[in-house]
Amino acid sequence: MLVATGAIVLGLLLLVAGGEALLRGAVSIAKLARLTPAIIGLTVVAAGTSIPELAVSAVAAFDDKVDITVGNVVGSNIFNITFILGLAAVISPLAIHGNTVRLEYPVLAIVTLMCVAVGSDGTIGRLDAALFVTVYIAFTAYLVSLVRQQVSATEAKQLAAQTNELTGPPETRPRFWISALLVIGGVALLAVGAHLTVAGAVEIGRAFGLSERVIGLTIVAAGTGLPEVVTSVVSSIRGRDDIAIANVIGSNLFNILGILGINALIAPIPFSAEIAAWDNWWMLGVTVLLFPLIFTRRRINRWEGIVLLTAYGVYLTMLLRR
Repeated sequence: MLVATGAIVLGLLLLVAGGEALLRGAVSIAKLARLTPAIIGLTVVAAGTSIPELAVSAVAAFDDKVDITVGNVVGSNIFNITFILGLAAVISPLAIHGNTVRLEYPVLAIVTLMCVAVGSDGTIGRLDAALFVTVYIAFTAYLVSLVRQQVSATEAKQLAAQTNELTGPPETRPRFWISALLVIGGVALLAVGAHLTVAGAVEIGRAFGLSERVIGLTIVAAGTGLPEVVTSVVSSIRGRDDIAIANVIGSNLFNILGILGINALIAPIPFSAEIAAWDNWWMLGVTVLLFPLIFTRRRINRWEGIVLLTAYGVYLTMLLRR
């Protein structure tokens, strides 16, 4: 048990370090390619927050632990909405901005419903995967086009600041060889970290009599979501509500469309009947729960944050008692 716990802790640390290195390297390369901060922020950075989930899901799929692959995605999406947004809102109420209400949340709701529908037949096939990846690319391209046309001076400044946090001051030109080493090193750390995390989680879960589905939905999902917890909470404390909320919505979109899509393109993924019949509906339910929270007064208040945290507690209790 002690060895398994150590493997999880070390694995998560490597995932965080690897994800950070890969993200910094990728952003630096994008900056060298003269992409604007808006494009970098909406593509590289947006996907980068889900790198640990992608690594763990890929390793789990390769090791034929597909319930962990799917459970990690579904569990992460539930965790992101209920725990991360709930905790961030309790610390400081979150203001909701225009595009979140008009575009990003409706797309997330539709994509989550797609996941429920696709999973209901027991398999995510290559055709489903191609649809997921196509939707993600098309939506990202549309969002980039929209932001380039409508971005305000304040938003442009925030996106530039977000990019510069990863690459240094704007006058500093990244070196390609350093950026490439960061990407290569990040991928290596992610591979080792993902393997340790999955192996340790499976060993601990089995010691407590947990199925791979429950392991993916709880231990793995919460563990890989820790970087997003830090990002969203720090953003909330600093008053950067847009980053806290965009981080969660962007991560949930990539989890479904990117992680499930990429893995299922490589090989069709069996979808657990229990996840399809129960956990998927929880994921859809908490996504729908966001609707009245973000559309009333365009903010998530502290008591609404408590509601979200309570929802996560109820979900965990019911999951572990099933």
